[in-house]
Amino acid sequence: MIRFSIKMLALLATLALSQAHAEVVRPAPDFTWGPGKTLKSWKGQPVLLLIAPSPKSSAFRKQADRIQAVYQEFAARNAVFVAAFTDPEAASQPLPSNIPFVIASNGAQIAANYGFEGKFAVVVIGKDGNLDLNSAKVVPASRIMDMILNNFEQQAAERKP
Repeated sequence: MIRFSIKMLALLATLALSQAHAEVVRPAPDFTWGPGKTLKSWKGQPVLLLIAPSPKSSAFRKQADRIQAVYQEFAARNAVFVAAFTDPEAASQPLPSNIPFVIASNGAQIAANYGFEGKFAVVVIGKDGNLDLNSAKVVPASRIMDMILNNFEQQAAERKP
């Protein structure tokens, strides 16, 4: 009886572990960025979301500068860049960067979905839809790239025999 229970527990643990690898650990909150366009439409591509009151925000400009310095590396990974501004008039302001940001039309709602409570946030969403980073501070571009390269999906693939 005890042997059967131990074997049964081992089997259940193995099944649970294999299912955990097939799922997203921390799904990123979905958002729309235009008519009929959602975060899910970018599945398979890493998404970098910057949330700020406006493109004039010093943290937004600083983060954009850090990304701009290595933009080609992000482009080679098919990264998508989204700017969500909480000030409704900010969407019409020029961006301080040559990065092809998608400007979300509902920045305040996106900010609320991601628990934005400050002046700035940088969010990295993996190709699998996993929320890999949500920081209220400007992040080095190399750390963002590490998040893209070492996302949960990639780590799970490397663990397989």
